[in-house]
Amino acid sequence: MKLGTFSLSLSVKDITASLDFYTKLGFEVIDGGHIHEGFKDTDEMKWRIIKNESVKLGLFQGMFGDNILTFNPEDVLSIQNDFKSKGLTLIKETSESEAMKSIMLADPDGNQIMMDQH
Repeated sequence: MKLGTFSLSLSVKDITASLDFYTKLGFEVIDGGHIHEGFKDTDEMKWRIIKNESVKLGLFQGMFGDNILTFNPEDVLSIQNDFKSKGLTLIKETSESEAMKSIMLADPDGNQIMMDQH
């Protein structure tokens, strides 16, 4: 099973402060609600994807309560079916009709894992 690119999605309180901090560490913004036509920032929710060499982080303000391990596979529906056939419980499922497909599950310690298809 190919899980795709990995990133860590961080729940942040102040995206401006977080961006200031991570850019000082050498990260650059590569995507976000300020430029993404299909998923724009709102007053309540803002997001940025940042990268430093091979490390990707997602900064999410007002969208998630916890930090999330995120994978970007090519076929989330196939992975969803595979997980369910193995008896894994999904917190969030997707369907064929959803334009932006994602699923979520938790490991035995409660760490959330998202499969998010771009």
